Amino acid sequence: MPQPLAIFFYERLMPGSQLVNRLQDLNYRVLALDNAARLAATVQREMPLLVFADLDAKGDVTAAIKKIKADEATSHVPIVGFAPDNAPDLLTAGQESGANLAVTESALTGHLSQILEQALHVD
Repeated sequence: MPQPLAIFFYERLMPGSQLVNRLQDLNYRVLALDNAARLAATVQREMPLLVFADLDAKGDVTAAIKKIKADEATSHVPIVGFAPDNAPDLLTAGQESGANLAVTESALTGHLSQILEQALHVD
């Protein structure tokens, strides 16, 4: 069975690389990106099962999320936005842009399996 693909957009080494490694341990194939401007096009080309987006990165991450959600071909892809624990405004912006979940870095690192389950839950 092929490994599901997760696209992980981050610029900061921590927690980015740690979470990429944990996803790989959970048998995900991970495509790491460090450029917000390429996120929407990469999602359209690769059609991942899931996207993680660092809301605290440079560039317009929320615009990339909006573009993914506005595109009929990619609107179904779950997006988990994450931000530092002390940045509730970034979490709000992530939710408003269309992220399915917006969580703190400590929640993501501490509860990755549960967040994956919630993001991938089909109603």
